[in-house]
Amino acid sequence: MELVFAIALFAFSSGITPGPNNIMLMSSGVNFGVKASLPHLAGICIGFPCMVLAIGMGLSALFQSYPILHLVIKYVGITYLIYLAWLIANSSSKMEGKQTSKPLSFIQAAAFQWVNPKGWIMAVGAVATFTSIDLPLTPQVITIASVFLSVAFPCAVVWLGFGVALKRLLKNQRQQKWFNITMALLLVLSIIPMIVPN
Repeated sequence: MELVFAIALFAFSSGITPGPNNIMLMSSGVNFGVKASLPHLAGICIGFPCMVLAIGMGLSALFQSYPILHLVIKYVGITYLIYLAWLIANSSSKMEGKQTSKPLSFIQAAAFQWVNPKGWIMAVGAVATFTSIDLPLTPQVITIASVFLSVAFPCAVVWLGFGVALKRLLKNQRQQKWFNITMALLLVLSIIPMIVPN
């Protein structure tokens, strides 16, 4: 039980802090509202635990054998995040009577986990920290993924809620445009720690 609590604490602290998923989810709340953003939210909450399972069940060994593969995924992810930042900065909402973009679908949000640098760090960190080589690996990895699944939903709902609450404060098209540009810049800033070596 202590281990589950420790994993939950790790999952909560990493899931509630700003990162690409949360910034995009908040932006989706502002621009598209709750209902249209629910597939995006579900894709994050289910996609990430699936990624933890895959990493825990052997993908990490593949990356140790072929480090270039991890590097390729990392830079594809960074490029995709920059593209998403551009889409956010240039999106408009129903406030303008039109929409130049739409929220991520369930599949897009779930697939995004595989190119999210923060997601990789969280998943690999969780598997490395909370598993023991003295015990069977599969039940340990399932426990970690299950805890992330249960913690992900409340964290994601908070960020989506922030976006919906902000929408009420953004009274005109110009304010919403500045919000979108700010969120795009924050998204780009969130990837700097993944690029700059420690």
